[in-house]
Amino acid sequence: MEGRPSLAFLDGAGMSTPSGIPDFRGQEGLAQVARRYGLSYETLLSIGELDEDPATFFDFYWNFLVHEGAIPNRAHRAVASYRGPVRVITQNIDGLHQKAGSEKVVELHGSILRNHCRSCGESYALDEIPHRGIPRCPKCGGIIRPDIVLYGEGLDYEVLAEAEQILEESEVLIVAGTSLRVYPAAGLIYSSRARAKILVNAEPTPLDSFFDAFVQGDVASILPEVLQ
Repeated sequence: MEGRPSLAFLDGAGMSTPSGIPDFRGQEGLAQVARRYGLSYETLLSIGELDEDPATFFDFYWNFLVHEGAIPNRAHRAVASYRGPVRVITQNIDGLHQKAGSEKVVELHGSILRNHCRSCGESYALDEIPHRGIPRCPKCGGIIRPDIVLYGEGLDYEVLAEAEQILEESEVLIVAGTSLRVYPAAGLIYSSRARAKILVNAEPTPLDSFFDAFVQGDVASILPEVLQ
């Protein structure tokens, strides 16, 4: 179908939970898992933890943030197959939008698929480093870290600016699978000038009133219908 409106799609952890990737706050989420370490997930996934106790950081990271077997679910595929201009802004770090076929993806919090040495800056793909223990750079011996935004680090200004531009230019905004409680990502919605704004989420959010419509439920069931 020709002439479909341009779409900005903004999502959070709830987009990937149907793919078996836990969110942060659910009953099986990272907040519950982190208790096994006696620390909060914010501490375990902080730049301070990486600096001071990389062994614990990577033990948590490899076991609970890297899900190699995860595949895109119906929601990811629905976005990728939208028959019109679509640009994705994601808070997720799993790369599932790209695996589903989306080509224009802004990753606010980076990606586990990209890594670099903290000492020499050499870049490594996820499949080029061991998925256990503290990964070391074969060139200089430095610690290889994932290219994700950790707690205690700020989001990249250029990435935020690109996301804001997408929201300003798109005719339709769909926000899905996010509590809209994490800033600055949640505040990005106010950059939208879309003529239609739709929220799809399992639970109400503090910003429901901003949207023209709120559809409550499972994103993997709802989005294929919304985007067809």
